[in-house]
Amino acid sequence: MTIELDHTIVPSRDKVAAARMLGELLGVPWAPSGLGSFAPVYVNEGLTIDFIDTDEAFPVYHYCFRVPPADFAAILERIRAAEIPFRSDVHGPVDMQVHPHYGNVYWNVPDGHMWEMLTVSYARPPA
Repeated sequence: MTIELDHTIVPSRDKVAAARMLGELLGVPWAPSGLGSFAPVYVNEGLTIDFIDTDEAFPVYHYCFRVPPADFAAILERIRAAEIPFRSDVHGPVDMQVHPHYGNVYWNVPDGHMWEMLTVSYARPPA
């Protein structure tokens, strides 16, 4: 049996702004509205991130995207062009650098969620 994550819901103060930012940074389609009360980001053919507005307190979530090297470079350029502060360490200071050993970057969005991008998973052993 193959199990794949189909979608996840991300709480937000402004679902449209959050979906637009992520969709544009990743270079993937997004919509200001979708099924129900969500603003979806279509990450790939199998995964949708649905942003939802809430006034309630919510925890900060961490999401990591594994991308091909060419996409990494393009997304990083969009992050730089948008003047979004990023860092090379999960809890480190904003250094506008790529991690020297893992080749990943982290950035936070106005809602506080932490996004990460890498080209090789360090969470899984090589196949």
